[in-house]
Amino acid sequence: MKNIAEFQLIGRVGAVKKVGSTTHVTVASNYSYKDEGGEWRDDPHWNEVVVFSTATARYIEKYIGKGDLVHARGRVRQNSYERDDGERVFTVDLICNDFSRLAQAADNRDGEYRDAEGRNESIGRGQRSASSATDDAIPY
Repeated sequence: MKNIAEFQLIGRVGAVKKVGSTTHVTVASNYSYKDEGGEWRDDPHWNEVVVFSTATARYIEKYIGKGDLVHARGRVRQNSYERDDGERVFTVDLICNDFSRLAQAADNRDGEYRDAEGRNESIGRGQRSASSATDDAIPY
């Protein structure tokens, strides 16, 4: 039997950037919990999604914008690098196998989508997300 280590991430896009031949999408996810006083607290995390697929990268650049609610699925890769000041930095990236938009950002309700270079792009009704849910807890 083959071992499986697949991870899923649902969150809001913070940034999309091209790094060499890969596309990197920063996604904010949030965990809510009750503290000792019974108050709800949010624990946001920023996650890096790395996309190697050219077709998926084109889709992201054309239709995904800041604040969109997205779903990414893939495997986790641990990495490290050394900064110019000599400090060792450790990262955990999601190597993306599947990527989709669940809902557009609240400021993109009119069907206008901004690509990675800042151009507006209109898409047809059939390509819009059926869900219009937003999460006011994420600050953007």
